[in-house]
Amino acid sequence: MAVVFVSYHYFYCLSYYTFCMEDVSQVIAQTKSWIKSVVIGCNFCPFASREFNQNSIHYQVEVSGKVSDFRELVLKECKRLDSDRSIGTTLIIFPNAFPAFAAYLQFVKNSEQWLKQKKYEGIYQLASFHPLYQFENSALDDAANYTNRSVYPMLHLLREDQVRKALQYYPDAAGIPDRNIRFAREKGALYFQLLRDGCQ
Repeated sequence: MAVVFVSYHYFYCLSYYTFCMEDVSQVIAQTKSWIKSVVIGCNFCPFASREFNQNSIHYQVEVSGKVSDFRELVLKECKRLDSDRSIGTTLIIFPNAFPAFAAYLQFVKNSEQWLKQKKYEGIYQLASFHPLYQFENSALDDAANYTNRSVYPMLHLLREDQVRKALQYYPDAAGIPDRNIRFAREKGALYFQLLRDGCQ
C-alpha cells in the first residue's frame, strides 16, 4: 500500500509565511536547497547545474497573495530578462498563493496566453512547479509527480534560445522525461517527500 505525505507541512509553511513574512531570503534559501538536492541531485534537469553554479538564476519572491497582480509580475520578469543578459533564467516564487493545484494550473495557462499576447512566444517559455503537482492521468501518490513538486508554487521563465542551444549538446534530450519518471518510481514517493522536506 502506498504511503502519501502530501500537504500538511506545505500548508503549515503557507500559514507561517502569511503570518510573519519577514524572510524572503529564507524562501530563496529553501528554493536553492531544493534545486541542489532534488533538481540537480537527482539529475532531473541536466542543464540546471550550470546556471546554478554560475549564480545566473534570478529568484523573484512574490509575497502578495493577490492573484490579480501576478500577470503583470510575469510580464515584468520578462522585461527584466530582456534588459539583463547576465540572468540565465528566472524563478518566480509564490510562498503565499496557490495552495490549490487546480488554481495554480489555471494561472499557468493564463500566463502562457498573456505571454503570447505580449509577443513573447518563442522568446521565453514557462515551466511549472508546485508542492502538490500532479501530472494528468497520474495517481496522487505516483512518485513521478515529484519531478515537478517544489517547496513553493513557482514559475520558471526560460530563454528559448538557451534551451535550443542546450538541447543540441545533450544526447537523447527527448528521453529525459521518461528517464526521470523511471528514476522517481524506483526511489518511491516517500524518498522524495523526505528529500524535499529536508529543504524546508
